[in-house]
Amino acid sequence: MTPHGLPAPSPLRGILLKLGSVTVFTIMGAILKATADDVPVGEQVFFRSFFAIPVILFWLALNGELGVGLRTARPMSHFYRGIAGTVSMVCIFSGLGLLPFPEATALGYAMPLLTVIFAGMFLNERVGLFRLSMVGLGLIGVLIVLSPQLRGTGDGVSTAEKLGAVLTLSGAAFAAMAHIFIRKMVAQERTSAIVFWFSVTSSVLSLVTLPFDWVLPGLETGALLVAAGLMGGLAQILVTSAYRYADASVVAPFDYASMILALGIGWFVFGEAATATMLLGAGVIIAAGITIIWRERQLGLERARARKVMTPQG
Repeated sequence: MTPHGLPAPSPLRGILLKLGSVTVFTIMGAILKATADDVPVGEQVFFRSFFAIPVILFWLALNGELGVGLRTARPMSHFYRGIAGTVSMVCIFSGLGLLPFPEATALGYAMPLLTVIFAGMFLNERVGLFRLSMVGLGLIGVLIVLSPQLRGTGDGVSTAEKLGAVLTLSGAAFAAMAHIFIRKMVAQERTSAIVFWFSVTSSVLSLVTLPFDWVLPGLETGALLVAAGLMGGLAQILVTSAYRYADASVVAPFDYASMILALGIGWFVFGEAATATMLLGAGVIIAAGITIIWRERQLGLERARARKVMTPQG
């Protein structure tokens, strides 16, 4: 353990935990896509949120943080973050039911790009020319993925797929807004509280959709939905733990491993073949995202060296 009570840095362990979270999140997405025709999206959001809560509580109890981990001094911040996150889930889960799985995954990569833009707009973070150019490159990749939907009718793309693309991008935008709220909150709130109260808030907010065609799911569908919720809680724990063992710049690029998983699941589970256009666009988005992460790591190293030089020795 470090003097601050954190575990000793272990990049390999951090990477493995991150890959575990990506795998679980991707399987969870596949489950939600598989159940999209059986239950309405609001009900999916409820199961995803509510059944994550016991997993999170168990994790906190296991780490002896149950008493302090749920305390909050900013309940309204959790509420606003919950609204953004819940709307994001509604849009993304709806898009999963309408789009091929690899395509929905690729469009989801717009989220970190939009976070950079929103951070400059709402947090007054300095966004230099390099990051702006990489964000622009990533958005070009998004347009490449969207190019079949952007064409006129008669291109073999259904209206449902066009709507799915719009919903998925909207979900990415709301997810980026949720990250802006989180950036504001982390200085005063524990990560455990942010994770827990989001699950509680989104569970309650999803109940607003209860009058809109909620159904009693069959045994198999119900089991899948409960599994999706449990997986959501587990994946959140894994990703939180990953950042305890390694810097964000080390583990963040492994988010893009979900593209490989999505291609395999799309092909073997849903019988969806990825198009060359989608793969090209996804490649451009991934390249832009990884370049931004690499650049931020280099800047962080330079700032650390500068602080070391400026710190009086002895």
